[in-house]
Amino acid sequence: MDPRDEIREFLSSRRAKITPEQAKLPAYGGNRRVAGLRREEVAMLAGVSVDYYTKLERGNFGSVSEGVLYSLAQALQLNEPEREHLFHLASSSATIKPGRRRTPSQTVRQAVQRVVDGLTDAPAFVRNSRRDLLAANGLGRALYSELYADADAGGTVNTVRYLFLNDGAREFFRDWPKAAADIVANLRTEIGRDPHDQSLTELIGELSAKSREFAALWAAHDVRYHDTGSKALHHRMVGDLDLSFEVMDLPADVGQSLIVYGAEPGSVTEERLRLLSIWAATNEQQAKIEEADINR
Repeated sequence: MDPRDEIREFLSSRRAKITPEQAKLPAYGGNRRVAGLRREEVAMLAGVSVDYYTKLERGNFGSVSEGVLYSLAQALQLNEPEREHLFHLASSSATIKPGRRRTPSQTVRQAVQRVVDGLTDAPAFVRNSRRDLLAANGLGRALYSELYADADAGGTVNTVRYLFLNDGAREFFRDWPKAAADIVANLRTEIGRDPHDQSLTELIGELSAKSREFAALWAAHDVRYHDTGSKALHHRMVGDLDLSFEVMDLPADVGQSLIVYGAEPGSVTEERLRLLSIWAATNEQQAKIEEADINR
């Protein structure tokens, strides 16, 4: 994925979202030919020349200073995730490139797996930047049992692929449009951090070709963090679940994050998680019995 294309499309899409009224600029004439602000208006707000801003919007960042980036972010009224995304894109295309990231690992360390397994009362997962689930505890596998049933031939569970390519996702994710918009905006953040992530680029290309809804959301160039929030799910065994989640990066394992779900104490969701845990334990015990019978 070419960082220059990303910069051009991101800046033009942000410029198109701001009206002169929002920027507190006079809107001369009643028939503007562009959506949002003109390039010269953004240049004026950022305190740079029109030629220089045009160069930036074409993806030619060169050795742009942090001061200019901050001014540009302010002129375009970027929120914090969008501002961070802009800085990542700038660092990817600058004349002096930052050091390359270490290759992300697809293997979960045993120490991390023990932590995940030790979380017995809450669903927990380890995932990578492209949203493959690399590990889960028993309750996590039970919660996402439909996703695990949808795993590819290699056994990989990918939440984005399930969300857009499996019809069951629209029932499992009770607010599917929000879940879809959030996860695509999360992937925008990830590709901004490392435009050279080949596996993520391939996933984006696959989904853009197979899902018109994914392609439309990707073209919007929205970016968001994915560090805390809520999930509204429907599990076929226990019903509706309203869960909070926290995401913690694993600094020793590049590209990996630990996700833990929780429920309000005393809530219906907490009770349903207990029922889900019993269901998972029963299934696990039954699987062990069947495996023992086969090995006799």
